[in-house]
Amino acid sequence: MIPDKAPGEDVLHASEDLKKEAHIPSFEKYKELYIKSVESPEEFWGDVAKDFFWKTKYTGKFLDYNFDVTKGEIYVKCMEGATTNICYNVLDRIVHERKLGDRVAFYWEGNEPGDQKTVTYRELLLQVCKFANVLKSQGVKKGDRVSIYMPMVVELVVAMLACARIGAVHSIVFAGFSAESLCERIMDSQCCLLVTADGFYRGDKLINLKLIADEALQKCRDKSFTVEKCIMLKHLTKEDVALPPGSLSPPAKRACPDLQVPWNPEVDMCWHSLIGGASEECEPVWCDSEDPLFILYTSGSTGKPKGVLHTVSGYMLYTAATFKLVFDYHSDDVYWCTADIGWITGHSYITYGPLANGATSVLFEGLPTYPDVSRMWEIVDKYQVSKFYTAPTAIRLLMKYGSEPVQKYKRTSLKILGTVGEPINPEAWQWYYNVVGEKRCPVVDTFWQTETGGHVMTPLPAATPMKPGSATFPFFGVVPAILNESGEELEGSNEGYLVFKQPWPGVMRTVYGNHQRFETTYFKKFPGYYVTGDGCRRDKDGYYWITGRIDDMLNVSGHLLSTAEVESALVEHEAVAEAAVVGRPHPVKGESLYCFVTLNDGINYNQKLETELKKQVREKIGAIATPDYIQNAPSLPKTRSGKIMRRVLRKIACNERDFGDVSTLADSSVIEQLFENRCCTAM
Repeated sequence: MIPDKAPGEDVLHASEDLKKEAHIPSFEKYKELYIKSVESPEEFWGDVAKDFFWKTKYTGKFLDYNFDVTKGEIYVKCMEGATTNICYNVLDRIVHERKLGDRVAFYWEGNEPGDQKTVTYRELLLQVCKFANVLKSQGVKKGDRVSIYMPMVVELVVAMLACARIGAVHSIVFAGFSAESLCERIMDSQCCLLVTADGFYRGDKLINLKLIADEALQKCRDKSFTVEKCIMLKHLTKEDVALPPGSLSPPAKRACPDLQVPWNPEVDMCWHSLIGGASEECEPVWCDSEDPLFILYTSGSTGKPKGVLHTVSGYMLYTAATFKLVFDYHSDDVYWCTADIGWITGHSYITYGPLANGATSVLFEGLPTYPDVSRMWEIVDKYQVSKFYTAPTAIRLLMKYGSEPVQKYKRTSLKILGTVGEPINPEAWQWYYNVVGEKRCPVVDTFWQTETGGHVMTPLPAATPMKPGSATFPFFGVVPAILNESGEELEGSNEGYLVFKQPWPGVMRTVYGNHQRFETTYFKKFPGYYVTGDGCRRDKDGYYWITGRIDDMLNVSGHLLSTAEVESALVEHEAVAEAAVVGRPHPVKGESLYCFVTLNDGINYNQKLETELKKQVREKIGAIATPDYIQNAPSLPKTRSGKIMRRVLRKIACNERDFGDVSTLADSSVIEQLFENRCCTAM
């Protein structure tokens, strides 16, 4: 399960200062608590639950479940019989019981430097109560679904917590998604109301959000589903609006009063007008532990997004515990997660996890490269950020510009660095550790999914020595296994399918409206296990290495190759900033490797470099992994959240142009550039 002791060689250890203050100061303590969490989950999680308010106590098993489709319906239940309210626990409890009403909940940092706002827990609670009353006045009640399509402003947090306060189910749609994507999610979850904003800037780019929202609502009507009400926040066009006292709406420095905002008085309502007349008192609606909290859509292999459903109590306990322990949170910390709340990272580690701990966070609307590539480090110094959590994509992007933009700022406040979203290659890990953290900040490389609700594989600061690029060991209550294609558990050093043998409180409960899809996707392939869909390697020391999605595995001449492994080998070359590898059909080998590489500034692509790169992959992995094609890619097709759209790369590799929906691409012109540079693949 986990090794008897942490290895002492070839690993990086936390500083003695960190060990002195860490919640879990040693590997021995981690192991003791881990065994307790697996063998006695009621005792372990019961200790966590003591920190929260429960209107009624649970009556059945603490954690009841079935993971085996051959034995009946798949289910997970946590603290059945208990009632609580997550909004009460993350706000009222912090303000009234812990007396932290004046503590800063969020430092809001806008797209433009100098565009900022400080929001305390008391102010946040007040606005959440007011907006909860607004929702109730519009007929929203417990169990109703509310769709939220907003930029990274404090009101996004207000809207989601207001839903939670009255027992409504929020369905947040990332503000970079298209009208078609928004329409699809509104219809699937049968939302009764949409909350949106007029628009926002993302770097230099103006996004007319209301225009997209209206297009989505029209698409819904065209498909015979009508959303009767839409509440719009004036974020850019509010200079002429008399804001109510205590409004959290940030003073947009780059206001856009001429933004053309469509308005339908039969449907549209102004956030500020509604909230101005709302009462400041709103009693929470007490919810059963297994009542739904939110639906969040994630990509499906069929192309139709899956509505991942999370419930109240288990998700609350899990996000609170993972935040506190993985980031070793202390009351004087300032924490910054750079994700968007439209993704699970933002749900768990911007809103619910930090607020449940009474933490102070930075909420950032902008981009890491706007107005220059030092923006993130400027913000770190500005707010004295101590715990910093970002994506490998952002790290690799900033690596391209070298260490000078980082070293312009002190960063002396930093104590712990985190990564999220995809496996981080060791080279990016080392740059992050050496340059950003100056070799004094542990890196917590967290593995988890929308479906898991929170971290499931991660180092713990001070407790588990680090290996660059490894997700290290399981979090408490999580029992991993590695299976072969036949479903047999592999022992020791091995590679195969990553699965989990039992649930933890925060795991998803179903796919909204389609429990059969839930069972088929996650439990049918290997009955008795939750199937992550990811490949994993366990080394001789018991450390786990995520090798990437199984559908990102390549079968070359009967050998299963991880695209992540090939990409890591390419990025190890000093000329390469980023790489993406896809498979292309091959008449003999089954699949051939087609590689896209983005070079560091000032490096030219030539035949000599291509030869070096092929040699490097051959040496790192083996001759079977030698790339067939390497294409110079000054830019890669990425979504607005920074994820590489690999299906587009597969189409380019095969010289096909039927891409499907590419509305979430940050820059669609990249596609044509890649076609122009495409390798000759006549075969």
